[in-house]
Amino acid sequence: MARARKSWHEKLEKPVAGLPKVVDVPDQWIKTMGGRHILVPTPMMVDELVRAIPKGRLVTVGQIRRRLAEPFRADSTCPMTTGIFLRIISEAAEEDRQGGKEQVTPYWRVVKDDGSLNPKFPGGVEAHAQKLKGEGHVIVAGQGRKPPRVAAFEGALV
Repeated sequence: MARARKSWHEKLEKPVAGLPKVVDVPDQWIKTMGGRHILVPTPMMVDELVRAIPKGRLVTVGQIRRRLAEPFRADSTCPMTTGIFLRIISEAAEEDRQGGKEQVTPYWRVVKDDGSLNPKFPGGVEAHAQKLKGEGHVIVAGQGRKPPRVAAFEGALV
């Protein structure tokens, strides 16, 4: 018999053995990872930071990675796990919304480091843009393969 698929909330809230932890990466990964000593966070650590973003304000993925790393005295936070956990947070928030909750983690306030929208969030860049427009942000169309981005996003950063 096939096992039931875990909900996004189960993925978010499940404790991960051994995390958080700081790991040393090989020399060839230092540039990609943002340093030698890299924090591997928990999904709930990322969720906690995203929940703190006020309405109308934004945070970049890079800011999240730096803020998570600071208390651990790490050079940075793993970009891959941060991205995965942002996806889990966004999907869990949409599960909450579908379940009738009004207060959900405001994942749509997270943009990429260049202010562009995240196509991996629920509903893609179209839904991401709608949520940001609802909070007063102006979205400019992407050029070529680049996704849309928030105009003058730097002024809205926390």
